[in-house]
Amino acid sequence: MNSRLLQRMSARRPSTAQRRGFSLVEVMVAMVILGVGVLGLAGLSVVAGAQWRGASAQYTASLVVQSRFDSLASIPCQLLAPSGPQYGTATTMGVTEKWWVRDGNDIKTIIDTVRFSSRRNPLAYTSIVPCRD
Repeated sequence: MNSRLLQRMSARRPSTAQRRGFSLVEVMVAMVILGVGVLGLAGLSVVAGAQWRGASAQYTASLVVQSRFDSLASIPCQLLAPSGPQYGTATTMGVTEKWWVRDGNDIKTIIDTVRFSSRRNPLAYTSIVPCRD
């Protein structure tokens, strides 16, 4: 009878090979991998936010420059820099611009450099206005 009891007890308890689940080492490795992934996503969101703000400021600067180019191109060539270089500065929507117009052979060259808070170095934009006299 004692042998039958032992057989029943061993039949109820599955062997180590038959147990299902994860070992402690497997769970710890999975947690480390998950932690590295979450930290990577957090770092990516910080970088993406900074890039988004920089792109927004650069877009605003390009709008200011395009407005300057349009206003200077609407002036007749005879009045645009008639006696040497014409220049000016302005601050619009947080963008500081310095512009000047150079006289050329049948063209006027407009150069506009802009500075804004999220960029260390200025951006320079150039446009050429043909004179149709």
